[in-house]
Amino acid sequence: MFISLVADKNSLPQNIIELAEALAEDYPIAFAGQGTKVTFNKIEADGIAFKVAKNSDGFVIDYNCTAACARGIASALAGICCEESTPMNSVGAMLDVSRGMVMKVDRVKKYLRRMAMSGCNLLLLYAEDVYEVPGEPFFGRHRGAYTMAELKELDAYAGKVGIELVGCIQTLGHMEQLLRWSNVYSNVMDTGRELLAESPETYKLIEKILDFWSEALTSRRLHIGMDETQSLGRGKYLTLNGYKNPFEILGRHLEKVNALCLERGLKPMIWSDMYFRFNNPEHNYYDYNNPLPANLKKDIPSNVSLVYWDYYHQEEEIFEKMIMRHREIGFEPIVASGVWTWATLWHNHHATKSTVPACVNACRRENIKELFFTMWGDDGAYCNYDSLFFGFIFAMEQVFCGGIGDNAAFKARYEAIMKGSFEAADIASHFVDMDFICSLMIWDDPLLNIYYDQTEKTFGTEHMDKSIGFYAEMAENLKPYADEFESGDFGHLINILNLLSQKMIFVSKLKKAYYAKDIKGIKEAKELLVQLMECVRKFDASFRRQWMRTAKVHGLERIQLRNSGLLGRLEETERRLTEYLTGEIAEIAELERPETGELNSACNLYAHVASGAAKC
Repeated sequence: MFISLVADKNSLPQNIIELAEALAEDYPIAFAGQGTKVTFNKIEADGIAFKVAKNSDGFVIDYNCTAACARGIASALAGICCEESTPMNSVGAMLDVSRGMVMKVDRVKKYLRRMAMSGCNLLLLYAEDVYEVPGEPFFGRHRGAYTMAELKELDAYAGKVGIELVGCIQTLGHMEQLLRWSNVYSNVMDTGRELLAESPETYKLIEKILDFWSEALTSRRLHIGMDETQSLGRGKYLTLNGYKNPFEILGRHLEKVNALCLERGLKPMIWSDMYFRFNNPEHNYYDYNNPLPANLKKDIPSNVSLVYWDYYHQEEEIFEKMIMRHREIGFEPIVASGVWTWATLWHNHHATKSTVPACVNACRRENIKELFFTMWGDDGAYCNYDSLFFGFIFAMEQVFCGGIGDNAAFKARYEAIMKGSFEAADIASHFVDMDFICSLMIWDDPLLNIYYDQTEKTFGTEHMDKSIGFYAEMAENLKPYADEFESGDFGHLINILNLLSQKMIFVSKLKKAYYAKDIKGIKEAKELLVQLMECVRKFDASFRRQWMRTAKVHGLERIQLRNSGLLGRLEETERRLTEYLTGEIAEIAELERPETGELNSACNLYAHVASGAAKC
């Protein structure tokens, strides 16, 4: 168990007093009473640097900034004496609150404390439309949008723990949540995703957006997005203006939005991908061969920061090549890696540990000064977000230890920060080791089996059968931690695992029996449905429990609709099996499919597996 720290308030600067007071909400830190004495010394050093040492009275923490002090406190609480540093001036996280999950204010504060203890001094809040813009009542409508007061409260709190809170929004693409209200926003709509560039009405709307964020947060930096706009200029813009080079449309739009930012004293940053994608016919971001246009350097305003995002590569040389590509056009990139929270019910540590070290090592070697880790929520933000800290703290160990971190130190610091079991989190970190998107395996239609068929074809029947035992064994190993939830709701994870194994047992048994015309086997599969439906109900209940602990209620309905839809389809499956077994129907049409032919590999969203229809 970690120790209690007591500091002399009279000897501390105001920023460290505020840090300690905020951290004391969760951690045993005090200015009086019993405990181990801790002394703080401010030092001069580049980047973020600290040292924790013991003396006859307790601990001495030398630090050069608030983030370094916070990581030093976490180390002292964990009983770790160390000297660590990173050449980066800014390191942190990006939390996605736009994909259905808008985190409660108090929960964001808890995450700010945890992130500060990890050594973080930056948090970007990715909010496409979930903020209340005056005069625009459809921003975040039915989505749990943040108010101005809520964001100001978070901004002030972030400052207390030494974290710069930066808005991360969109001013061109990824605007489908707002543009769904097409009767209201038809005058600013190019496609269903992109705003109408070069339209006066579009810039009036963007001015309101910029005014909001300029007032909401202290930081003058603002991430204005502009990524993944492959359809730019091909909707209403094309009708109004004819075909124009999307490179040129993007450039003119950025020039205009940048000018609006400068008028408000804002320092914009954008995702850099489209300046690379529009340079090749495949729209490939990671293109190292096609020469970049000679005029690209002057086309991008010099005050705009480019953010190079890469969550996928595992080779350091690829990160180095892309960093150099940004430098070729005259920009020192901010780099964004990923702690994988998207398309998974639990943090995907396999993907995180496969990609983060390569990125961090390349950044350290190339002397990158800003790095953050994205935490996306694609397809419903259904990840258990407390579980992400196993990946985030792992990533911060790479940042501060240069890829040569001590696993014992990682364990001790993790338990000090999370106040939860490292062993449980370590067991859970293998959740996705079977290479399946487990959420899709759960929500896959139980008769059509779109995702099951795809994964079986990819990995083989033996691998599918092995996974059943894998999930069942993990659920058994996690039983002692069923009531723990600080570092992840392990009771919920047990329900996920039980549902996964039972669903796959049912589907495997039904498919084998049906294609063998084994009536007894089909009856046995039908008898499994009662238990399987109970597993769905338990999963639904624990999902709601962990969601309500973390997020505003809006967005929960999307997942509850999926779960109730699965229950409804299981009931229909029972009816269909009964009809077949009684001779009412000669075949189960949903199970009849050609034995040959390639399956479509594009099964990575709920909509792809819930129905055979492209849109439900």
